[in-house]
Amino acid sequence: MKSHTLLATAAAALALALPAAQAHTTVYTTTLSGAAESPPNASLGTGTTSVTLNLDLMTLRVQASFSGLTGNVTASHIHCCTATPGTLNAGVASMTPSFLDFPLGGTSGSYDKTFDLTLASSYNPAFITANGGSVSTALSALDAGLDSGRAYMNIHSSFAGGGEIRGFLAPIPEPSTYALMGLGLLGVAAAARKRRA
Repeated sequence: MKSHTLLATAAAALALALPAAQAHTTVYTTTLSGAAESPPNASLGTGTTSVTLNLDLMTLRVQASFSGLTGNVTASHIHCCTATPGTLNAGVASMTPSFLDFPLGGTSGSYDKTFDLTLASSYNPAFITANGGSVSTALSALDAGLDSGRAYMNIHSSFAGGGEIRGFLAPIPEPSTYALMGLGLLGVAAAARKRRA
């Protein structure tokens, strides 16, 4: 009887988590470092980035924090899409020459801005051209690149013009993923108890 109660509770938790899974929002995060650059450099600078892609609102929110850079910031953007996940270099996908209002000229700072992905100005024109020639095809390419680990955040500086610190963006699992995993574990536990009884 207890296993039936556990399964019913797990099913209810899963049902509550499913609406979140149907939202078209994905959060990607990364840690930025000189060692993650290609080629790696000796920067002691560090940073973190969170990128939220909302396909319902057609927006991209970029949040970043960085400190300890060796050079002064000259630009920052998202690059996409590398040939191999988590490695190599790619062209700039987001606006150029840098994100609007990104803190340039210093060695530390923070940033939080949301971009309208229905506007061509939110992308590098070369990225649009290379990915079908329209904003919608560029968005599809960026979405696929983020999902497959082939997009990275890069902060360029006077120390390293090609990029002082960077990190490949990875999706954070949705709450429904944890709910499904929990339901599966409960099912395994219930089956094990049944065999012992």
